[in-house]
Amino acid sequence: MQPIGHIASDFPDKFGIPRQPSLATAARASLVLAPPFDDPLAVRGLEDFSHLWLTFIFHLSPDRRWTPLVRPPRLGGNTRVGVFASRSTHRPNRLGLSLVELIDIRTRGGVCLELRGCDLVSGTPVLDIKPYLPWAESRPEARAGFAPAAPPRFAVGFSGDAEAALAARPDADSLRELIIQVLAQDPRPAYHGAGRKEGEARVYGVKLRDVDVRFQVRVDAEGSRFRVADIVPA
Repeated sequence: MQPIGHIASDFPDKFGIPRQPSLATAARASLVLAPPFDDPLAVRGLEDFSHLWLTFIFHLSPDRRWTPLVRPPRLGGNTRVGVFASRSTHRPNRLGLSLVELIDIRTRGGVCLELRGCDLVSGTPVLDIKPYLPWAESRPEARAGFAPAAPPRFAVGFSGDAEAALAARPDADSLRELIIQVLAQDPRPAYHGAGRKEGEARVYGVKLRDVDVRFQVRVDAEGSRFRVADIVPA
């Protein structure tokens, strides 16, 4: 199969990407179609739909022999389930499916779709686009196995240095919202998840847009709380 285009997103690296689409609505992305698929005729009528299905390739996942069992982060990274009972990136054909919101379509000098709520790393090859049909594809009564509801969200605060770094940016409001939405979901590996006491001195880093967001985690009786220590150029 041949990619029809590639993603440019707020996520330059895998670490920090929400584990499902639409969990970080502040996340923006562009899908730039490649020749010969960048013909405006190919997207005629797409503007009438608010959401799209994207079929893509997990191109940063190791190209290795697949295994029948995987360890979903939602189960703490230790419990194993069948690969086809998960949304793991480590799959036989490394195909992914993501539901995104369509914001705008630009057709000058090619075709570019502006998206919101995207959970894809920059450079992701996209294989197909299909409109989302809520009357056919929304099933609120469906069972959701080991992920019956959205994951919990944690409190996020900012240090004085982080606030100063944000204040100097023209995109301060949207970047702040993106940082909160990403950290509130705890982007750390599952084995570093909520409840594990590692000490507040440890500093993590997650790359968003053109910055490196450095944060710390405090775990106490009230749960995990995230503090942005600094925001520096990536």
